[in-house]
Amino acid sequence: MIVVVGSINLDLIVRLDRLPSPGETLQGTGFDKAPGGKGANQALAAARAGAGVRMIGSVGNDAFAGEALSLLRAGGLDLSGVTVSTAPTGTALIFVGADGENMIALVAGANSEVCHTDLEKAELKKGDVLLLQQEIPPETVEAALDMARGAGALSVLNIAPYRDEASRCLTKADFIVANETEFDQCCRTIGIEGSEIKRRMRSFVSRTGGTIIVTLGPDGVLAATPDNFLEVPAMDIQPVDTVGAGDTFCGYLAAGLSMDLSLEKVLARAAAAGSLACLKAGAQPSIPLASKVDAALSRRAR
Repeated sequence: MIVVVGSINLDLIVRLDRLPSPGETLQGTGFDKAPGGKGANQALAAARAGAGVRMIGSVGNDAFAGEALSLLRAGGLDLSGVTVSTAPTGTALIFVGADGENMIALVAGANSEVCHTDLEKAELKKGDVLLLQQEIPPETVEAALDMARGAGALSVLNIAPYRDEASRCLTKADFIVANETEFDQCCRTIGIEGSEIKRRMRSFVSRTGGTIIVTLGPDGVLAATPDNFLEVPAMDIQPVDTVGAGDTFCGYLAAGLSMDLSLEKVLARAAAAGSLACLKAGAQPSIPLASKVDAALSRRAR
């Protein structure tokens, strides 16, 4: 079982020919609404990767809540751990340029109400994988990691969006996932210096004792474990929208870790899924099914 403790949002997406500069007003080319939130995105990705998933989070008692949960319900996830808050459902305002790059502003809403008492519904046990991000209160993230260690569950912490409070959790997670910018920010916070990323990743591992995974977009994925260093290429694609790539990677990573696969195979599958997620618009609608990911990997292997 994959247990995701995290955010649930409704994304409001504006499409433009290019992203605006500060103070600039541009004419949009389109508008969409889509379910989102890093926690919900990663939960759906893990489910589409073939894992059983339980979601712990919170939504408001408002019109956005049903839309925010719609694809999770359709995907058959266990939503018994999702509470209804007096705060509004979390919202993300997303600008997407024609080149697929994006700018995002978040309003936490009910996500800020996810607390340690909600973790009782996680029912973590040995062999489970706990998946966390940083769109809920940092004290809840830390308490969930402590719970996972006590239960003998494997833990994955995606330090996105980056906040300095993540430094308290780095020694508590079995796997840390970051993009290159987030990894740079984390290194500055904990005092790891230098410009060569592989050397800094090895220093990170010796400092924390866990595994660090850094996603590099079209340049693939790097992973440093206490015993090994892995490099996995991304798929060669023309991106439409990159907003769901990182969350898709994390969900597929968690699902892969719950299966009897080598870390290299887990990373290859997660990287392929993240690449394919760039081919459609919207964070959750873009998440590929396992059959499409495995078919893409099979074609590349020929």
